[in-house]
Amino acid sequence: MATQVVMPKLSPTMEEGQLSRWLKKEGDKVSMGEPLAEIDTDKATMEMQALANGVLRKILINEGESAPLGQPIAIIGEPDEDISALLKTAGEKAPASAKTAEPQAPPADEPKEPEPAKEKPAAKVTPSAETEPPTQSSRDDGRQLISPIAARMAAEAGVDLKSLQGSGPGGRIVKRDIEAAMKPKPESASAAPGLRPMGALRPDGKGTVYGPSGYRDEPLSEMRRTIARRLVTSLGPVPHFFLTSEIDMERAADMRVAINELYPDLKLSVNDIVVKVAAAALIQHPQVNASFQDKTVRFYEHADIGVAVATDNGLITPVVRSADAKSLLEIASEIRELAGRARARKLKPEEYTGATFSISNLGMFGIDEFTAVINPPEGAILAVGAMQPRAVARDNEVAIKQTMRVTMSCDHRVIDGAIGAQFLRTFKQIMENPLYLFLS
Repeated sequence: MATQVVMPKLSPTMEEGQLSRWLKKEGDKVSMGEPLAEIDTDKATMEMQALANGVLRKILINEGESAPLGQPIAIIGEPDEDISALLKTAGEKAPASAKTAEPQAPPADEPKEPEPAKEKPAAKVTPSAETEPPTQSSRDDGRQLISPIAARMAAEAGVDLKSLQGSGPGGRIVKRDIEAAMKPKPESASAAPGLRPMGALRPDGKGTVYGPSGYRDEPLSEMRRTIARRLVTSLGPVPHFFLTSEIDMERAADMRVAINELYPDLKLSVNDIVVKVAAAALIQHPQVNASFQDKTVRFYEHADIGVAVATDNGLITPVVRSADAKSLLEIASEIRELAGRARARKLKPEEYTGATFSISNLGMFGIDEFTAVINPPEGAILAVGAMQPRAVARDNEVAIKQTMRVTMSCDHRVIDGAIGAQFLRTFKQIMENPLYLFLS
């Protein structure tokens, strides 16, 4: 009996999913439990498994399109089975935004464009082809075709699109074309290292393809949509206050060098030390290791610390569980492994949810000091700036010391000013005397 395949709930915070890639094409046999498609959730790319045996009779949404939870996205049935009733039901369930829209006439001030040619069916795309939503169909007016991901990559890397020949359907420039163009080439002696050509920033065709009004629209990823939704539930509803402290990092820096000499493959970072010190301070100040729960304040036994990781699609915070009970070496190794899978969108939901406290470090980008937005329902987040030499007063003399500024954002419903200040004082004391970590 034919069945509808619906958009599944693959993460606790998922409200809709984006079809990243179909692993089967129409007419292929499928077995229960076999991977059917890859779905981009709000935080990761996850496989969706078939829940029935049969043949993939109909694909209802294309790669790159989104659908809310429960919306039919495909039909599995027997080869000769009548699926007309299921097709009709699927059309009724699909929201207006997911249905095929009537073509609209171009604005009066824009010339009409030739009718786009039909693209090849998705089933004929080779397994190595990018699963990127097209922005245009094939055209015969000489203009370049480019996918949203390729356009963004080109703009960020300063790739001249006019010099590229697209390898996608209809000659569209896709992700692999940009990656090929970004391969290292001999640098020009006149080019300043690390600087992006100004042409990449101008809407003149040198950096990317813009519309006639000088802008382009790129669909939001599921991760970026979730970030947008969650931010409006934080800074507005959550009463933030901020505490800043400057920390002498001389001893911590020396300890890091010594540990990396003993374990050269570990590559211990300042952020690894920050995570361990924050965990130790949280255990001493349980009022900070807490969250607001409407009618209660929840206190946690262990410090589960979320570590903000920047990815191509947005920010994600993999969680180091029970960081208070782990050594520096264990924390460093775990953060490397979690961050790598976060950037590859391979984290499981339980690996990026449920933190009791978060850390956001922008020091590697040369940021001295900043404030971070709390991730509800957590009670606080620590923003970490760059460790760098600064002139400081010591014993009535000016000395050059390695220092680092941190700012803690606190939820005033959970943490009072004095409590936050006491936590930050403890954090500073341990960071300035890191041998404490080996004595506790």
